[in-house]
Amino acid sequence: MSSALARYESFLINNVSTISSLESTLRSVTWLLPGRFKDAELASEALSASLNALSLYHDTLLGRAVDNEPKHKPLLPPSLHTRYTRAWADHHTRYRWVARVLELTRFVELLIEMGLRRKTSSTTRWRGIILLEAIKAILKFVLLRITRRPLLLPPIPERDIDPSTLPPPSNSSSPTLAPSSPASSPPTTPDHLKNNHAPLPPHPLLTTPPPTKQTSAIEDFLLAKALTTSAVKSPTSLVKPFATPKEWLAEGVFILRPLIYVILLSSGPKSSRPLVVSLVLELLSRNLRRTPSNSSTLERSEYARRDRDLLWYLFRGSIWESWTRPKLESLADGTARIPVVGILGAFLRDWMPLIDEYYYYTSS
Repeated sequence: MSSALARYESFLINNVSTISSLESTLRSVTWLLPGRFKDAELASEALSASLNALSLYHDTLLGRAVDNEPKHKPLLPPSLHTRYTRAWADHHTRYRWVARVLELTRFVELLIEMGLRRKTSSTTRWRGIILLEAIKAILKFVLLRITRRPLLLPPIPERDIDPSTLPPPSNSSSPTLAPSSPASSPPTTPDHLKNNHAPLPPHPLLTTPPPTKQTSAIEDFLLAKALTTSAVKSPTSLVKPFATPKEWLAEGVFILRPLIYVILLSSGPKSSRPLVVSLVLELLSRNLRRTPSNSSTLERSEYARRDRDLLWYLFRGSIWESWTRPKLESLADGTARIPVVGILGAFLRDWMPLIDEYYYYTSS
């Protein structure tokens, strides 16, 4: 078994660009499958879940390959999220495995719901969803107990390297990975090309133009990667630990909110009570959480992501049925006969029934 895994790892490293392109192409296909044939959404989600799980394994292998290459290092530093999650995963075994199980659960939750909807009753399906949310809540509380800090999603390092720039197994150099040590000796100018006379005045066309106030796209990108206070902090110090019961309560409410929502939803899917309670808990958690300082970039970005997730309420319960769905239906009808734009309308019509049938299509 170990030899087979070693051969697969070697195959991945040698064909990493091709495999990465194939992953990207298949992900695009999963968006187009629903509505094309019977059980197309099941095939689409099975493919998506398999790709996500396989990519998680590939990311582990790619990260290991880069770490084991002592002669190369990335030109640009990793993101703050990668630094933080990788530090916890590298130095805490329980965190690493709990985070991986949590991510795998998130990958397959919609696929499990689809299987339950086809093979079991509605009551059993909701029990399965409640069980999944309970498992996720327990895993999140374990991560919270380990870190004593706000939970970041995803809790594992994201792929922040271009697989095509991975150092090849041969001795050839990579175009975007710089050697960790400079060359032994710089190239010297031959004696017959040296100018032993007085230097000529520089020609105006050969001088460097004065700097302008306008910055190019490359400069803007590099400025974003410049050293900041977050760049010199230790990885686990990027997010401060909780200091007050109020902060712990805010995070606990945030973790329990999805579980409470599905419990209420299972007893009355058509009632507006689950939506109201869930929204109240969401706003309560938002009001109780601390306000991070300007230097806490990673924590601020996590809270911004949570705030953006509030938009999912437009696709839930009575808000979806009475406001969002009629708007999308009118948009689809209005663009049906317009060339090219009509594809958007057809795409919306294929996806709207899935929002009605499955909980995990609009969960956050």
